[in-house]
Amino acid sequence: MKRGIVLGVLLATGGISLAATGFQGREGRGPQGPNVAEIEKVNDRLYMITGGGGNTAAFITDAGVVLVDTKLANWGQAILDKVKSVTNKPITTIINTHTHGDHNGSNEFFGASVEFVAQENTKTNMEKMDAFKGDKSVFIPKKTFKDKLTLGKGADQIDLYYFGRAHTNGDAWVVFPALRAMHSGDAFAGKTTPIIDANNGGSAVDYGKTITKAASSVKNVDTIITGHSPRMTMADLKEYGAFNADFVKWVQGEIKAGKTVDAAAAEYKLPEQYKGYAVSTFLGGIKNNIQVAYNELNKK
Repeated sequence: MKRGIVLGVLLATGGISLAATGFQGREGRGPQGPNVAEIEKVNDRLYMITGGGGNTAAFITDAGVVLVDTKLANWGQAILDKVKSVTNKPITTIINTHTHGDHNGSNEFFGASVEFVAQENTKTNMEKMDAFKGDKSVFIPKKTFKDKLTLGKGADQIDLYYFGRAHTNGDAWVVFPALRAMHSGDAFAGKTTPIIDANNGGSAVDYGKTITKAASSVKNVDTIITGHSPRMTMADLKEYGAFNADFVKWVQGEIKAGKTVDAAAAEYKLPEQYKGYAVSTFLGGIKNNIQVAYNELNKK
C-alpha cells in the first residue's frame, strides 16, 4: 500500500527533516502546496485524512478542530484544505501519536499557537529529532501524559491512553468516546507483522501484551482509524494482539531450537489462521522483528 511505502522509506532513513511550509495564518491558510490528500467521513464530526504518511484524524469540536498526526513535512496545506472542505473552524490542538516524521512532519505548518499534545516518552523522542532542534522546538508537544489524559468534556471529550511499548515506547491511543471511535497510530498500523522501532523504545515481546491491553481496556469503540491502512474494528485489534503474541511464541521456539536470526527469518511464514495479513518489509522487515525479539528474550 502506498502509505506503507512512505512509512518504510521514512523509518529506513531514521526520520525526515521538517521543511518550512508556512504557518496557519489569520485566515487559516498557508502557501499552496502541490500535495493532495483524501478525506473520508467517519461520522458528522470525525474525518480520516489519508495520503502523505500516516492517517490523520480531524475531530470537529465546539472550540475548533483537533488533529491527530500531521503526516510528512509539506503536507500541512493538504491537511488544511481537507479540513476546510468540512468546517470553517480553526485548528486548535494537534495530538502526535508517536515520534516518527510521517506523523509529526507538518506540525510546524500549523504554528506555535496550536496546542501540541503527546505521551511523555514521545516528547522525549521528538526532542532528539533534527527536525525539532533550535527554534523548531516550539512544535514539540508541551502538554504530555504518562498513562491517561482527558481533553475537553461531553461530546467534545478525548481520552488519551498509554498501554505500554509497541511500535515505540510512546504510542498514544486517542479515543473519542461520544463517537465510539479511536485512532491507534502505528501501534496498529495495519494487518502486517509489526513495525518495531527499538531505537525509540519499541518492543517485540511487549507488542502483543500492549495491543491486548488496549483491546480489553478501551470500551464502546466501533471504529479504529489505524496508522496506515483502512479503518478497522475492535475485533481486528483483538486479533492483532493474538497475532503478536503468537509471533513471540514462535520466536521462543526458534531460540529453543538453536536457530540463528537469519535462519529464523528465512523460514518464517504467516500462520494460516491470520488470513489477509502480510509480512512487512519496513524497518528491516521480519528479520528486524526477530532480531529485536531475540535481543529481548535473551536478556531474560
